[in-house]
Amino acid sequence: MSSNGDDVPVVRMEKIVKRFGTVVALDGVDLTVNQNEVLCLLGDNGAGKSTLIKILTGIYTPTSGRIAFYGAPVDIRTPAEARALGIETVYQDLALVNLMSIARNFFLGRELARAIGPVRWLDMRAMNERTRAALADVGIHIRSASEKVEKLSGGERQSIAIGRALHFGARLLILDEPTSALSVAETRKVLTYVTSAKERGLSVIFITHNMHHAMMVADRFTILRQGQLVGNYAEGEVTQDDLADLVMGQREV
Repeated sequence: MSSNGDDVPVVRMEKIVKRFGTVVALDGVDLTVNQNEVLCLLGDNGAGKSTLIKILTGIYTPTSGRIAFYGAPVDIRTPAEARALGIETVYQDLALVNLMSIARNFFLGRELARAIGPVRWLDMRAMNERTRAALADVGIHIRSASEKVEKLSGGERQSIAIGRALHFGARLLILDEPTSALSVAETRKVLTYVTSAKERGLSVIFITHNMHHAMMVADRFTILRQGQLVGNYAEGEVTQDDLADLVMGQREV
């Protein structure tokens, strides 16, 4: 658990309902993320995973329900408010700018600048140095911080996005299908970064369709199906086949 010994969950979402007109995307879903754990959020397409995360990150407003962050009720209305709490999300599309350098992407929205009187300019040297050092600190080694993101592989892009979240003080890291379309070697690296994030005291929500990857990193599993909660299971309570059956609705465990 956390270094302060507190067992209060990082996030507790209770009875979350989200309607889009007559469509019920989420129907009374609960989700709890404990301190210093990896929670895998599983479900088929249309299960409600993305909707639930978009509520947690301020993109959607719930129709009803409650959210607490470290035990305190919160009303997250915008992504900026989620980030201010320490909730960082690495989406499947990564939100990286291909034509910018690694350092520019790393500090995007938080750029370092120098000034003489009224004249200000980006301090690229400082951003390059701090980017390289920050990524190395979490076990990510890059060729050059000035290299453009478009030249990076999918796994390298994931590592930059994860490293950025770690460096800027995330308390909860949400990873949306981080291993999608990656090679076996790159997938192994990304899963290592997930484990490293937990070892550094973060909590992680890991969203994936891949049951094997889920089994490799998860402490607990939360499964959604058709907008409803199927159940919560601890590591060791279910097998990989159990997870697949639960996601598909073939049987209960």
